[in-house]
Amino acid sequence: MDTLENIQQQIADNAILLYMKGSPNAPQCGFSMRASQAMMACGKRFAYVDVLSNPDIRTELPKYANWPTFPQLWINGELIGGCDIIMEMYENGELKNLIDKAAAEGEDDQ
Repeated sequence: MDTLENIQQQIADNAILLYMKGSPNAPQCGFSMRASQAMMACGKRFAYVDVLSNPDIRTELPKYANWPTFPQLWINGELIGGCDIIMEMYENGELKNLIDKAAAEGEDDQ
Protein backbone atom coordinates (compact mmCIF):
# COMPACT_ATOMS: atom_id res chain seq x y z
CA MET A 1 0.00 0.00 0.00
CA ASP A 2 1.45 3.37 -0.92
CA THR A 3 1.38 6.37 1.39
CA LEU A 4 -1.65 8.00 -0.23
CA GLU A 5 -3.65 4.77 0.04
CA ASN A 6 -2.54 4.45 3.66
CA ILE A 7 -3.76 7.98 4.44
CA GLN A 8 -7.08 7.36 2.72
CA GLN A 9 -7.50 4.09 4.64
CA GLN A 10 -6.74 5.78 7.99
CA ILE A 11 -9.27 8.53 7.30
CA ALA A 12 -11.90 5.99 6.16
CA ASP A 13 -11.34 3.66 9.14
CA ASN A 14 -11.50 6.31 11.88
CA ALA A 15 -14.52 8.53 12.46
CA ILE A 16 -12.36 10.88 14.56
CA LEU A 17 -8.70 11.13 13.57
CA LEU A 18 -6.03 13.60 14.63
CA TYR A 19 -2.78 13.80 12.70
CA MET A 20 -0.33 15.36 15.13
CA LYS A 21 3.28 15.62 16.21
CA GLY A 22 3.74 13.11 19.01
CA SER A 23 0.87 11.50 20.87
CA PRO A 24 -1.99 12.95 22.94
CA ASN A 25 -0.14 11.97 26.14
CA ALA A 26 3.25 13.12 24.85
CA PRO A 27 2.75 15.84 22.23
CA GLN A 28 5.88 17.07 20.49
CA CYS A 29 4.75 20.61 19.66
CA GLY A 30 2.59 23.24 21.30
CA PHE A 31 -0.06 23.23 18.59
CA SER A 32 -0.46 19.45 18.78
CA MET A 33 -0.60 19.70 22.58
CA ARG A 34 -3.39 22.29 22.54
CA ALA A 35 -5.38 20.39 19.89
CA SER A 36 -5.09 17.02 21.62
CA GLN A 37 -6.01 18.53 25.01
CA ALA A 38 -9.16 20.04 23.48
CA MET A 39 -9.97 16.68 21.89
CA MET A 40 -9.45 14.78 25.16
CA ALA A 41 -11.58 17.33 27.02
CA CYS A 42 -14.50 16.36 24.75
CA GLY A 43 -14.47 12.95 26.43
CA LYS A 44 -14.62 10.62 23.43
CA ARG A 45 -12.04 8.22 22.08
CA PHE A 46 -10.22 9.33 18.97
CA ALA A 47 -7.50 7.89 16.79
CA TYR A 48 -4.26 9.70 16.15
CA VAL A 49 -1.25 9.35 13.89
CA ASP A 50 2.14 10.66 14.97
CA VAL A 51 3.51 12.30 11.83
CA LEU A 52 7.00 12.49 13.37
CA SER A 53 7.10 8.67 13.42
CA ASN A 54 5.61 8.55 9.90
CA PRO A 55 7.69 10.89 7.72
CA ASP A 56 5.99 9.66 4.55
CA ILE A 57 2.60 10.70 5.92
CA ARG A 58 4.07 13.98 7.18
CA THR A 59 5.22 14.69 3.61
CA GLU A 60 2.15 13.50 1.69
CA LEU A 61 -0.81 14.48 3.89
CA PRO A 62 -0.45 18.26 3.41
CA LYS A 63 -0.65 17.73 -0.37
CA TYR A 64 -3.63 15.37 -0.09
CA ALA A 65 -5.49 17.61 2.37
CA ASN A 66 -4.44 20.90 0.77
CA TRP A 67 -3.61 21.95 4.35
CA PRO A 68 0.06 22.70 5.01
CA THR A 69 0.38 22.30 8.77
CA PHE A 70 -0.14 19.89 11.66
CA PRO A 71 -2.17 19.03 13.62
CA GLN A 72 -5.01 18.12 11.27
CA LEU A 73 -8.37 16.94 12.57
CA TRP A 74 -10.49 14.70 10.34
CA ILE A 75 -14.05 13.80 11.30
CA ASN A 76 -16.10 11.40 9.19
CA GLY A 77 -13.67 11.74 6.30
CA GLU A 78 -13.74 15.53 6.28
CA LEU A 79 -10.85 17.81 7.18
CA ILE A 80 -12.02 20.08 9.99
CA GLY A 81 -8.83 22.08 10.32
CA GLY A 82 -5.77 22.74 12.44
CA CYS A 83 -5.06 23.99 15.93
CA ASP A 84 -6.67 27.44 15.66
CA ILE A 85 -9.89 26.04 14.22
CA ILE A 86 -9.95 23.18 16.75
CA MET A 87 -9.48 25.62 19.64
CA GLU A 88 -12.13 28.03 18.35
CA MET A 89 -14.60 25.17 17.92
CA TYR A 90 -13.73 23.82 21.37
CA GLU A 91 -14.27 27.20 23.02
CA ASN A 92 -17.69 27.74 21.43
CA GLY A 93 -18.89 24.15 22.01
CA GLU A 94 -18.97 23.12 18.34
CA LEU A 95 -16.12 20.64 18.69
CA LYS A 96 -17.79 18.61 21.45
CA ASN A 97 -21.06 18.49 19.48
CA LEU A 98 -19.26 17.36 16.32
CA ILE A 99 -17.21 14.74 18.17
CA ASP A 100 -20.22 13.45 20.12
CA LYS A 101 -22.16 13.04 16.88
CA ALA A 102 -19.27 11.31 15.07
CA ALA A 103 -18.66 9.00 18.05
CA ALA A 104 -22.36 8.06 18.18
CA GLU A 105 -22.43 7.38 14.44
CA GLY A 106 -19.26 5.29 14.79
CA GLU A 107 -20.91 3.18 17.48
CA ASP A 108 -23.91 2.63 15.18
CA ASP A 109 -21.58 1.28 12.49
CA GLN A 110 -20.17 -1.44 14.74
